[in-house]
Amino acid sequence: MSNPQQLRYSKEHEWLSDAEGGVSTVGITEHAANALGDVVYVQLPGVGDTVTAGETCGELESTKSVSDLYSPVTGEVVEANQDVVDDPSLVNSAPFEGGWLFKVKVTDEPGDLLTAAEYTDFAS
Repeated sequence: MSNPQQLRYSKEHEWLSDAEGGVSTVGITEHAANALGDVVYVQLPGVGDTVTAGETCGELESTKSVSDLYSPVTGEVVEANQDVVDDPSLVNSAPFEGGWLFKVKVTDEPGDLLTAAEYTDFAS
């Protein structure tokens, strides 16, 4: 499993890109996607919704189970990935590329996000 170095990670297995213009992208890690199995349904927060770090903001349903989606930061959702809603398998096939989940204008970022190396140690 290779976790991109430029991302930061939550202990709930979400990843967060560095903010570009105050906006970060959120997705789930390859580790989480593999643990879930084949994702068949994705429920994302809507544009304009406020998400709170560590709180649930959506749901991922796989052939194995239903898992909550947690936001790694606090902010306002500015975009949800409609491609993932239309084709949930993108979460499994490209968790760090086309399988991203939503973009958020960050208002508060917790200090407990992990580096790629820290997350790899945590998840193994």
